[in-house]
Amino acid sequence: MEKKAVSPEEVQKATLDYFKGDDLAAKVWATKYALKDSFGNTYEKNPDDMHRRLAKEIAKIEKKYPNALSENELFELFRNFKYIVPQGGPMTGIGNEYQIASLSNCFVIGFDANSDSYGAIIKIDEEQVQLMKRRGGVGHDLSHIRPKGSPVKNSALTSTGIVPFMERYSNSTREVAQDGRRGALMLSVSIKHPDSESFIDAKMESGKVTGANVSVKIDDDFMDAAINNKEYMQQYPIYSDNPTNKKEINANALWKKIVHNAWQSAEPGILFWDTIIRESVPDCYADLGFRTVSTNPCGEIPLCPYDSCRLIAINLYSYVKNPFTPQAEFDFDLYQKHVGYAQRIMDDIIDLEMEKIDMIIEKIESDPEDNEIKNTEYQLWEKIRYKTLQGRRTGVGTTAEGDMLAALGLRYGTDEATDFSEKVHRATALAAYRSSVVMAKERGAFAVFDAEREKNNPFINRLREADPKLYEDMVKYGRRNIACLTIAPTGTTSIMTQTTSGIEPVFKPVYMRRRKVNPNDKDVRVDFVDENGDSWEEYIVFHHKFVTWMEANGYDASMHYTKEEIDELVQKSPYYKATANDVDWLKKVQMQGRIQKWVDHSISVTINLPNDASEELVGQLYEEAWRSGCKGVTVYRDGSRAGVLVEVKEEKKESDEKEHCFCYNETQLKRPKELECEVVRFQNAKDKWIAFVGLLDGRPYEIFTGLSDDDEGILLPKSVTSGKIIKVVDEDGNKRYDFQFSNKRGFKTTVEGLSHKFDKEFWNYAKLISGVLRYGMPIDQVIKLVSGLQLDSESINTWKNGVERALKKYIPDGKPSDQLCPHCKEGNLIYQEGCLRCESCGYSRCG
Repeated sequence: MEKKAVSPEEVQKATLDYFKGDDLAAKVWATKYALKDSFGNTYEKNPDDMHRRLAKEIAKIEKKYPNALSENELFELFRNFKYIVPQGGPMTGIGNEYQIASLSNCFVIGFDANSDSYGAIIKIDEEQVQLMKRRGGVGHDLSHIRPKGSPVKNSALTSTGIVPFMERYSNSTREVAQDGRRGALMLSVSIKHPDSESFIDAKMESGKVTGANVSVKIDDDFMDAAINNKEYMQQYPIYSDNPTNKKEINANALWKKIVHNAWQSAEPGILFWDTIIRESVPDCYADLGFRTVSTNPCGEIPLCPYDSCRLIAINLYSYVKNPFTPQAEFDFDLYQKHVGYAQRIMDDIIDLEMEKIDMIIEKIESDPEDNEIKNTEYQLWEKIRYKTLQGRRTGVGTTAEGDMLAALGLRYGTDEATDFSEKVHRATALAAYRSSVVMAKERGAFAVFDAEREKNNPFINRLREADPKLYEDMVKYGRRNIACLTIAPTGTTSIMTQTTSGIEPVFKPVYMRRRKVNPNDKDVRVDFVDENGDSWEEYIVFHHKFVTWMEANGYDASMHYTKEEIDELVQKSPYYKATANDVDWLKKVQMQGRIQKWVDHSISVTINLPNDASEELVGQLYEEAWRSGCKGVTVYRDGSRAGVLVEVKEEKKESDEKEHCFCYNETQLKRPKELECEVVRFQNAKDKWIAFVGLLDGRPYEIFTGLSDDDEGILLPKSVTSGKIIKVVDEDGNKRYDFQFSNKRGFKTTVEGLSHKFDKEFWNYAKLISGVLRYGMPIDQVIKLVSGLQLDSESINTWKNGVERALKKYIPDGKPSDQLCPHCKEGNLIYQEGCLRCESCGYSRCG
């Protein structure tokens, strides 16, 4: 039966109703997950339609096996994102007849044999692109590439080393990641490789390797040498008994560089490789093709070449009975039952993935190109098909850990909360593995299962100690899946479930400037205003689960509260002192280590630190992560350099920007009818801002900026980053400025009266600043001028800060600042990507 398209208006109304007015959640679902064809037609009105689609397809697979779950049972598990939440690839791909794409989220690629040749490097590049075009993130390791200066038997005489190939793979990612295609890449290298220091430094140069995450694989010997200030031997090949290259290094010095770079730029991430391999159940079958070589881009799934991950999350908050009350308790019986279902559903999704892979292979075969051209892509998917069937790897995870703890009255980061979290993840592991054993009895074990190979694996032995009967049955019947568990970032899915990703606490109270809304709309949020109902003062807006806590404890969430009353309530809440900046970071790492013992893959979590966190703290966190048994760790210090997939602009020629002055000629002073425009979005403290910067010859010529306020008509898709500002004069001689952009299908859209969209006071000051820009004052001096304005209104001062942030990105990289570094007091501050960086001590500041 042919599906009927749904109008955008119907989708908007239905999704807003579904998400109870949460515009962001509605947009996320409609943009990323609603069923669409290649012409942009939408065939689902809201997530109920999507969940029915998923339930219908998975029920078809269930019918092939004993004790099948029905379509309605599956739908109720998915409905309202309450219990089981399939992640990105499965959510968009299952039952999607309009797209030939894999259901897997991510892949790892590589070769077991010697692959240090240009042919192998280029083949990996092509495989990476072929996977990304099907929506897959990719990870691969570079430890096989010869170090810089090694002799080669070609006209170059010596090898260029790892770094140039990092840039090659990064550029391929940036090329393919456009128009809705996903581009996510993880590059890793062993610390044992002689080029590992160059790898660690590669992203410190502005604009380099912007299309990849990078992680260094660190072994126990290196950590011991770094902590105890001993020498460490690097070699190539890294696993050879007779290496061709050997280099003894100061491990502590290299460790400090890793810590410094992570402190400054949030990379590299660290993979504790000996822990990963020691704990890995699939590596019991390393000689059969399951040797782990790298991870997916987010690091939660260590994988062998041509294996992949499909993800599903279980919403922990939904298993708390009587949440936020003294009677709150966790329903372990229902939870373990649903974990078992989730594992079954994951195995069903593998069968659906096989259907998708067969469609991809059929598509490749039917393409009109020569077989010689298609051969790499064809072989790639044949290898993926084989590996998927051999191991039937799954990724059952959790989300809303912070909400679960708060609902139980436990404060995230305390010993009591960590004890309970470990108990939950122990139950998760036992239930998932029990389900996999039952499926092995009903459906058959994964192809290479051998209990003898696994008998010394630490993770398997933990299961055996916790549930001897489970282990006895696993030896007897086998297991359906080679590995089962992970904790992945739930990203946009968490927006729709109104929870957070991974094991982060959800509640982050923020001060916001809002118009008064219906105070009874408490399912989504409640707006707290002062006793006079003045909606323009700043008060806290709470996550909807805080409203649940209020009501459970006898407070009327529809009332108006003063700020002092709200502050008092906050301190009574289990969310108090449980936000990212409040938690004891060492406790957080220790919690991750304890949970990791019950996760057979890995945990993707980033430790968020304030801007003033020291390098010493980063080193302590990394060291504690290793000691606690974490498999990997990443830190992000607020204000450190922006992440991957940022736009790299062409370097201006020296003549484009004079050292002290840039002046337009008389012709250029007369504004053209149309100007190229860049759209700059940013958050300044609590407010979201948008700036339209008109450019002439690539340099700012005029600026319009103010609060990004949907009510006033600034409704732009997030993908819009450029367009044109058009000057329009009507019949009466009245002037206005319109903004025009092209959507993804090439159709032009015009936002009329841009000059009237923002506050009139903002507009008047913008005209003044635009005049200064037009007459050629250097950008850094314009910013200095704006910064020095003495303005009375708090709102106009906030706007002033927004103008500064919008213009900073146009300061040429490397331009010196006349300020002193606040950290080392030296006068060596330069601009880099709009941020100030000290060349003496490495201090950086953005915004």
